[in-house]
Amino acid sequence: MKNKILVLFAHPRFERSSNNAALIRHIPDVPEITFHDLYENYPEFHIDKEYEKKLLVENQIIIWQHPLYWYSCPPLMKQWIDIVLEFGWAYGPGGTALEGKIIFNAITAGGQISAYTREGRNRYTLKELLTPFDQTAYLCKMIYLPPFAVHGTHRLSRDDVEVQAQQYGQILNKLINNEFKINEIQNHQYLNDWLMNNAK
Repeated sequence: MKNKILVLFAHPRFERSSNNAALIRHIPDVPEITFHDLYENYPEFHIDKEYEKKLLVENQIIIWQHPLYWYSCPPLMKQWIDIVLEFGWAYGPGGTALEGKIIFNAITAGGQISAYTREGRNRYTLKELLTPFDQTAYLCKMIYLPPFAVHGTHRLSRDDVEVQAQQYGQILNKLINNEFKINEIQNHQYLNDWLMNNAK
């Protein structure tokens, strides 16, 4: 049985993001994937909580796709987390609606991967900086996977971006078709690395 995937996309300046545009072009055009642009649907930040819950229940895999904004996500995605993941529904007593679902971040970041190391300018790995998302998933009894990330976005050539976008599409296809083992993925810092190792 195939997995259904919900891509929760948040980018307040999407019209200027060629990198995210490339990633989106390579999202497989299949019925198992729902692409949901939060800024397109909620320009005034008035989130339809019940509709969002319905989308979450209907899908087995959820992706937070966004640029890295000050080591976190854009404000609308943060508001989505605050409003939709309710106590008693997503966590806390009786909060089991999302239990066992898979979730991860798909991120574009201006900094090179070397900047996200203990010796780099950001002092922490990307995975460490995403700990609040990891903990959110844990609290909701979800399975959190390492991020898919496109680093150094300001310096990438068009061909480099295309390669990364193709990898994103390949990962989504593998997730749809259950061509993965969670424990193997979680041994990597990035989903990108898992894909490359899995392709050997």
